[in-house]
Amino acid sequence: MSSVSHLTVRGFKSIAALERFELGSLNVLIGPNGAGKSNLLGVFRMLSAMAHRRLQVFVAQEDGPDALLFQGREETHVIEIEYEVGEHAYYAGFEPAGQHLTISHEGSRSEARSISLGGGYESNVLVPEGPEIDAIASFLRERIAGWRVYHFSNTTMNAKIRQAQPVRDNVRLHQDGSNLGPFLRYLRERYPANHRSVVDSIRLVAPYFGDFYHRSNPGERVELEWCERSDQETLSSRILGPRQLSDGLLRFICLSTLLNQPVELQPDPILIDEPELGLHPAALAILAALLDRASEARQVIVSTQSAGLVNDFKPEDVVVAERQDGASSFRRVDPESLSIWLDDYALGDLWMMNVIGGRP
Repeated sequence: MSSVSHLTVRGFKSIAALERFELGSLNVLIGPNGAGKSNLLGVFRMLSAMAHRRLQVFVAQEDGPDALLFQGREETHVIEIEYEVGEHAYYAGFEPAGQHLTISHEGSRSEARSISLGGGYESNVLVPEGPEIDAIASFLRERIAGWRVYHFSNTTMNAKIRQAQPVRDNVRLHQDGSNLGPFLRYLRERYPANHRSVVDSIRLVAPYFGDFYHRSNPGERVELEWCERSDQETLSSRILGPRQLSDGLLRFICLSTLLNQPVELQPDPILIDEPELGLHPAALAILAALLDRASEARQVIVSTQSAGLVNDFKPEDVVVAERQDGASSFRRVDPESLSIWLDDYALGDLWMMNVIGGRP
């Protein structure tokens, strides 16, 4: 596992200064609305967009550079980001230019050397020049380009996830889960054991769920089809579609698919914003177990507002986000300070009691 060991962020959205913050294998971000949890995940989104040479698209989608600079360009003149993986570090600086963000500098360094990749309107990480820079770019490409923040919020009847999608759109699960049908079909064909794990996890949350139905001759487009089961072994012959799934169950299917897929298909880190949306309280313990297991092979970073979900994690896994003097701060919970409390209270209860902070 090539985890991001430390992260430095200066001048990005509500994060004025975050200096070499240590990240573990499992990182559960908690805190009130507006504390900066999603903004921390947004750092990974911006770097991923930059690696795909889509920085300016990202900036436009975020309403321009002033929305990205801490308190706007009058207060902040540059965004600086650095992340460390093992002995390697990647750094980049971003400055506003009209309605764009330009890359003032970017590069990589290790214990052995430092490489500058220059600057411009888009990243040079995917267009290296020379063998030495090519090796650095290959290292960066493997990490940054695969980052995506999963947020399975749109499950309306008109959402793509409930529509038929191209059968060949199955290489990676999309950030919004929109290609869930094709991706599950791919898992069934190539990784049947993982497909079975997806189904088994769903049954823990919805015992009536039978299995997914994959047509032998699907055509160019497929949708998410499934069936119920009448008992532990018997599947119903009635085939149901994605519109017969509740919002909460559909979101859990996305989460189960993301966390049960083969390790080689999973991004590293796995980044999820508000995974608890629409889930029954009983499903939260199942979700926590899936997240914990996934963190054994991949780094996991999630943000949540759910005390019920936090109940199933260890104190050292939890990062508290708060606003101090108008800026976001992040700190990891100290297990020793809670040793007496945890004899009588769950961790989520201590959050609600404001013992560990993270309340409005």
